[in-house]
Amino acid sequence: MRNENENVNERVQRMTLGDVEVIRIVEWHEPFLPVSEFLPDVGAEVWRDNEHWLAPDHWMPDSDRTVIALQSWVLRSAGRTILVDTGAGNGRDRPGMAPYFHQRQGDFLGLLARAGIRPEDVDVVVNTHLHVDHVGWNTVAANGDTGGGANGDTGAGGGTGGEWVPTFPNAQYLIPAADDFHYGPDNAYGNGAQEVDRLIYEDSIAPVHRAGQALLWDGLHRVDEHLTLESAPGHTPGSSVLRLASGSDRAVFVGDLLHSPVQILDHCRNSSSCLAPGQAAASRLRVLGRAADERELLVPAHFGGAGALEVRRRGEGFALGAWATAGPR
Repeated sequence: MRNENENVNERVQRMTLGDVEVIRIVEWHEPFLPVSEFLPDVGAEVWRDNEHWLAPDHWMPDSDRTVIALQSWVLRSAGRTILVDTGAGNGRDRPGMAPYFHQRQGDFLGLLARAGIRPEDVDVVVNTHLHVDHVGWNTVAANGDTGGGANGDTGAGGGTGGEWVPTFPNAQYLIPAADDFHYGPDNAYGNGAQEVDRLIYEDSIAPVHRAGQALLWDGLHRVDEHLTLESAPGHTPGSSVLRLASGSDRAVFVGDLLHSPVQILDHCRNSSSCLAPGQAAASRLRVLGRAADERELLVPAHFGGAGALEVRRRGEGFALGAWATAGPR
């Protein structure tokens, strides 16, 4: 992976939508899994035919790997600071997920600091769903062990055998109820399909509950006058999107509803991590259709490059519109 000290200014970017400031925090933007493993429903010809715009931000032709970003979004809205998804965290035991997530040591809190955001400044944390790369910085080690950020930041991590506590002490954590049930002890940590699901819940979700900072929601949840959470199940039972409406500007933060722009070209193509593929495709169709009709800026969790774009209808499907522009801090 690229040295995380590189291109710091490109990793903290800002734009304004209506009365809401949007800050993009990019931990890394790198080649990920092979396309046949990550997006098995997408044929090789789709990648080849669109190489001129997919490479290098979304696909590496030489290695045939997808390219994604591990990133979060901070919204300053209605006088509050809202953090959308919290990355993978540091010092987590994630067997089978090396090199991306197992015992990761990154610079997330350092990047937040460069954006002028301290942990105590965050008022709301939104977990769009409860996968490994969306909840990791929900918590830090209670003993204050240094996570070893790339710049020597004091982002706590480690936690081997220790106690985890909420990273953001003043924040309310908005957690989809369906995911909390599915991945929590009541459903035996995803029916015990993957041991890592138990580890993720125990170090990144359960401590938030114990601290009394979790709010479970389902269906629709109003965050403030500009922001609304909506269920969009399929990728996980509780997958959600966050809609922004301020003045004439519209946006929708879609989490893992899409992992690659090729899924805009064909909404039926799921990632290998979608638990209910048919339901995920239906949610994708609904959200893409509304984004196109209402001119919402589409903001997926993992798109590289500009990270967000407009969507247009094309016949019975969709086409890519203009990519967003955001400047460094």
